[in-house]
Amino acid sequence: MLIKGIQKVTLLDYPGKIACTIFTGGCNFRCPFCQNASLVTHLDDGYIEENEIMEFLKSRVGKLDAVCISGGEPCIQKDLKEFCQKVKDLGFLIKLDTNGGFPEKIKELLDAHLLDYIAMDIKNSEEKYDTTTGVFINLEKIKQSVDMIKSSNIEHEFRTTVVKEFHKEEDLLKIVKWINPSKLYLQQFRDSEDVIKKGLHAYHEETLKKMYQKCLKVSANVYLRGI
Repeated sequence: MLIKGIQKVTLLDYPGKIACTIFTGGCNFRCPFCQNASLVTHLDDGYIEENEIMEFLKSRVGKLDAVCISGGEPCIQKDLKEFCQKVKDLGFLIKLDTNGGFPEKIKELLDAHLLDYIAMDIKNSEEKYDTTTGVFINLEKIKQSVDMIKSSNIEHEFRTTVVKEFHKEEDLLKIVKWINPSKLYLQQFRDSEDVIKKGLHAYHEETLKKMYQKCLKVSANVYLRGI
């Protein structure tokens, strides 16, 4: 596992649990609004040895409930399954953050009963996926991941980070109709020093709330996060 960082305790990343979050390096997407540019594009140094992570986790048995595996995109890691098995063997719950680009890897982890929670990013409406992710996307794989996660028996959520330059109200409505979510969070974009592209903007809070209200008319399973 190529691990770039760790947040040793979080009360936010795994709903209702005390967790730590592990950040893997590398991603198959290049979303301009990505908040973790250093994890995606700066891959030459700064890695943490897996043994060091495992020793930390062993010291937190009985103190932490769960481990969140985020990125970057964790599913590009060749030994993700083996790492998850080691974490699970210590008795932790596991939450996976993913962009859904690797349904075969998600299936492998689900079949092995290694995941307890999945959070999948929905980048935009179907026709805008490539421009939003910055690369060509096999949308069928995204759809496979959505269907697989929805039909799984584990806790899950979908989430869309709303950026003024990429998302219009009609896009959010199309997302809700497309995935028919069991739970979809609309997340307010936050600019930072570690975004891939500078100069992007969030909607005014009142504007986003109005867009959210429109989405609620399509599905009651839509929520706001970050405002």
